[in-house]
Amino acid sequence: MGSFYSDHRTWLHAVSASLKLILLAVLGTALYVFDHIGGLLACTALCLLLFASLGRATLPARKLLIMVVAAGLLITAFHAYLQQPLLGVVSALRLLSASLLGIALMLTTRANDLLDVLESWLSPLNRFGIRSNALALQLALMLRFTEHFFIQWKRLDDAHRVRTGKSGGFKLLAPLTIRMLSSAQRVADALELRLPP
Repeated sequence: MGSFYSDHRTWLHAVSASLKLILLAVLGTALYVFDHIGGLLACTALCLLLFASLGRATLPARKLLIMVVAAGLLITAFHAYLQQPLLGVVSALRLLSASLLGIALMLTTRANDLLDVLESWLSPLNRFGIRSNALALQLALMLRFTEHFFIQWKRLDDAHRVRTGKSGGFKLLAPLTIRMLSSAQRVADALELRLPP
């Protein structure tokens, strides 16, 4: 699987994975506490500053960020059509801010570090008969496949652009689905062979 993780060191690389996950949870929740447009604009500005402070490390995720902005514009336009423009702007700002935080986490945190933190946090569940390591692995795989989805989409779009000179758009959904299902099957087969029942 591909990864957005950047080897270009930034100040955020030095922050522990556990602290980054805690901050992501707290800040992500705070985005839904603010209903006032001024507060959300301030949050979005802070998230943009945090993202910009990573410098060259953000290069692998620039196209993903463009797609998030496009989705935010579509949401705003849809709500404007429903005569709810303020709700559209609020939703778009929340989407952009949460995405910036999540992308910053992916760019500066190795998957193994995230898995270690999740296993540690979920270990108390072992007392209740829940296998915390299996649950942590499922959560880590969900995060990795989300990242993998966008990487595969970018590769397919780049290949289509080289052949035709324009973006693939919705034409890429079928090959993207096939690739994702193939990747999921390979990972499932590998896990079945290596993990105890």
